[in-house]
Amino acid sequence: MKQDKNLWILVFICIINSLGFGIIVPVLYSYGKQYGITGETLGILTASFSVAQFFATPVLGSLSDKWGRKPILVISLAGTFLSFLMFAWAGSIYVLFAARILDGLTGGNVSVAQAMVSDTATPQNRAKKFGIIGSAFGFGFVIGPAIGGLLNKFGPTIPFFFAAGISLIGTLCTIFLLKETNPPEKQNRSSKVNFKLSALITTLKRPVIGTAVFTGFLLTMAQFTMIIGFQTFSVDVLRISPTQIGILYAGFGISGIVMQLSVPLLTKWFSSKSIILLLSTVLCMVAMFITGLTNEFITFITGICTYGLFNGLRNPMINAIIADHIDHNEQGKILGINQSYASIGQTLGPVTAGFAALISVHSIFFLSSCYILFALLLSFRLKSKE
Repeated sequence: MKQDKNLWILVFICIINSLGFGIIVPVLYSYGKQYGITGETLGILTASFSVAQFFATPVLGSLSDKWGRKPILVISLAGTFLSFLMFAWAGSIYVLFAARILDGLTGGNVSVAQAMVSDTATPQNRAKKFGIIGSAFGFGFVIGPAIGGLLNKFGPTIPFFFAAGISLIGTLCTIFLLKETNPPEKQNRSSKVNFKLSALITTLKRPVIGTAVFTGFLLTMAQFTMIIGFQTFSVDVLRISPTQIGILYAGFGISGIVMQLSVPLLTKWFSSKSIILLLSTVLCMVAMFITGLTNEFITFITGICTYGLFNGLRNPMINAIIADHIDHNEQGKILGINQSYASIGQTLGPVTAGFAALISVHSIFFLSSCYILFALLLSFRLKSKE
């Protein structure tokens, strides 16, 4: 019962953390323009977070294996809190970049939260708990932009101060309410934190874990490729308003949350997590391919929502497969490496989508389906190795 209570406290922390991030999404560009941010530098500003996170997340995960999850999660949330304050008080473009890099360097909250779930989960309920945590993050990302747009009416800095405030609440909840899931008796304090960047490569060579990590990387890249296509298609082909785009994007996010909450039911029907991943990947690929063939509103929305629905199974299944095949003393490190590759996928997806857009807007969806096809081939390999 205490473990379940701790899980729901962690869910609350994840919601307010992702809510803070989502709040700044719709206002970041307009706010940054006063300091010289352009459409080109916005992409670099966004990528700076992912690059910093790529290098820092596995290190933070390794530290959580040695010193405990709770202090590292506190550091991560505190870094997010400070980065939002830096945004609100920014006096130049350099401060904006420093804020995003700081948030990336302390951005281990996702992988540490996943490690906390894995610490107390069993192979039977691990996918279920990962689905709950995933839906918590997803919920914040879905409603955050709407709140950010509303708060912006009261002043350009208000969304950043509000995001800082709820990040502070998350930090305080972690300190005073959350229980440590990696207690001293499980920690290997006598050993040094000996994380090397080469681990980012050697991890990919591990039979099941490496295949799962790279599959997740491809599926993440496909999703963020699709997001660029979604925005471009909505404006240039469908010619719908920003409000309608926001509603459609919210529907996409909600469909993923619904599927993540249905993970317990799916794991009862299918005993193998890799089978669930394989079937969902097939459906995502078909949905993306059909989306690339259409110019019709109904077909487009059907394809996008179908993709969003089954894409919601990606993280719970991949994280559960990884956690099932690693020792307790490397949970944080490996899940951190998995998050590192996801952050690079979030960067490369939009970049490659930009090149595909030079051909046509439909090419973006075909490129996304190609990434999913490669992930599907790896899913078959994952099933055989598992």
